[in-house]
Amino acid sequence: MIDLSMNESQLVNTIKRAQEMNIIIPTFEQMKHPEKIPDDIKAKLADVGLWDVNPLNLFRISWKNENKEHGGGFQKLPNYIELPSSLTGVDARILVLVGRWFPTGAHKVGAAFGCLVPRLVTGQFDPTKHEAVWPSTGNYCRGGAWDSQLLGCKSIAILPEEMSKERFDWLSTVAGEVIKTPGSESNVKEIYDKCHELTAERGDDIMIFNQFAEFGNHLWHYEITGDAIEEVLEHEMGPNDQFFGSCFTTGSAGTIGAGDYLKVKYPTSKVIAGEAVQCPTLLSNGYGAHRIEGIGDKHVPWIHNMRNTDMIIAIDDNDTIDLIRLFNEPEGRNLLKEHGIPAELVDQLDVLGISSIANILMCIKAAKFYELDKNDVLVTVATDSMDLYGSRLAELEADKGKYTHENASVDYATSLKGLKTDNMLELGYQEKQRIHHLKYYTWIEQQGMELDELNAQWYDYRTYWPSIHESVGAIDEKIRQFNERVGLL
Repeated sequence: MIDLSMNESQLVNTIKRAQEMNIIIPTFEQMKHPEKIPDDIKAKLADVGLWDVNPLNLFRISWKNENKEHGGGFQKLPNYIELPSSLTGVDARILVLVGRWFPTGAHKVGAAFGCLVPRLVTGQFDPTKHEAVWPSTGNYCRGGAWDSQLLGCKSIAILPEEMSKERFDWLSTVAGEVIKTPGSESNVKEIYDKCHELTAERGDDIMIFNQFAEFGNHLWHYEITGDAIEEVLEHEMGPNDQFFGSCFTTGSAGTIGAGDYLKVKYPTSKVIAGEAVQCPTLLSNGYGAHRIEGIGDKHVPWIHNMRNTDMIIAIDDNDTIDLIRLFNEPEGRNLLKEHGIPAELVDQLDVLGISSIANILMCIKAAKFYELDKNDVLVTVATDSMDLYGSRLAELEADKGKYTHENASVDYATSLKGLKTDNMLELGYQEKQRIHHLKYYTWIEQQGMELDELNAQWYDYRTYWPSIHESVGAIDEKIRQFNERVGLL
């Protein structure tokens, strides 16, 4: 749960650090509604780059940033695109929120904010004493390191050694320390093992923000991403349209928290969870390694509300890798335009990173499975963009050769238009419970969580999950009190 107990002696140190570094912290309400940000802060942002390590950029942790690398303001609506039937091959409308225009190029800065800031404004985390440890398979530790810099905190980033080169290059300039663990995307236990080692070595001098267990991750997406999707739906849906559901691949299970929010607003909607077929943990208690960076980690995250999950879809990582070439190589884009896909859309397909493409493939498979029509609406998110995967394209060319028109034709026919409704599972009560029970082996046996809380997540779900969501008002009040004591507003 989210602990808001106060440590006044440490809070004094945090306030002093904020005064020294000119740190003002935005509220959740301001992240949802940037028009509520003070005008003088908006004016100062006109001289700040989107990725700059500047405390003012905390106010750019929002889905509504203007599409500018430097000096942008805020839009009325969140960043999103709609994918036409000419691309997807299905009649259903597919809306995609775009994370490229967050600082660091990924929405994980928000998830990390949701974990760190409640500890800061209550004095639980003392930036003069503690180091923030960010265990992750990629974007979360990037977001955590960036947030830490802006909030005057030291950071340690932990991620598997086989993640993309771009992540390590950027982290080396921001994180205080970068630790590589063995393996690739699905090697999460190795990350946990490293956290245990650090705890044994450094004790109380570190604080671990485990995205898979931190409810601040879930809460940020429930409150911020969920609200952003609702705004897009209200803007886009006509009188005959129906919101059918949301599709999210799961890594930490933070983003799928937005699906919980949408279930409250649209009670008949479905929440669909995705993973790689090469590592089908939710689908069939399976395991393995895969190449969809940011998802599917051989366990069920503590913060995943399985009660609200209606279907599992496993995506072949070969399809996602083929499509990053189709969507980004010149021959691929030319072929898409030949097939009547609007050039304006084709030229911005680089806003879709690898897991983003997996999310879209989930939507296509769901639309086919449920035989959705033009009045059905599905939503998903593009966590990051191809800005973080240029090295993967270079690796593919070195391995497979130059991308040709023939390659593009094959990928278009098989990995996009040829998607089938295989590796999908509708979840009844017992299937949901089966997946929930998998939490026991990771979290109770290995990580020392409480069995009573595991049972509460399932049996007391009507009070357990809402109690987390209701804490956002108390967090915002703590942030306001903190800013008043810092005295910079």
